[in-house]
Amino acid sequence: MADKTLQDMQREVDQYISQFKEGYFSPLSMLARLSEEVGELAREVNHQFGEKPKKPTEEENSIENELGDLLFILICFANSMNIDLTAAHDAVMNKFQTRDADRWTRIDNTEQTE
Repeated sequence: MADKTLQDMQREVDQYISQFKEGYFSPLSMLARLSEEVGELAREVNHQFGEKPKKPTEEENSIENELGDLLFILICFANSMNIDLTAAHDAVMNKFQTRDADRWTRIDNTEQTE
């Protein structure tokens, strides 16, 4: 499958949602769904890397699935509010590249391994 842009994903989700009379949920409902999905991601990360093993009765799941669910809801949220996620991403990257330019310790690429 060819790489998809954020714009492609936003269009694909919009085409999917547009086939239903209900359309997008309200912003408050979207936020609740987003919070729910973050909780499911946290649970999965805790199962894989934390001290809480999965119960034998719990379904198999993956961090990848939970991130996919989060991405879908995030795209729905953005679409419902007519937000271009590519523009939002560009703006936040600019913010990090300027405001936080000297915040973290950079890797010194001039050192050579012997």
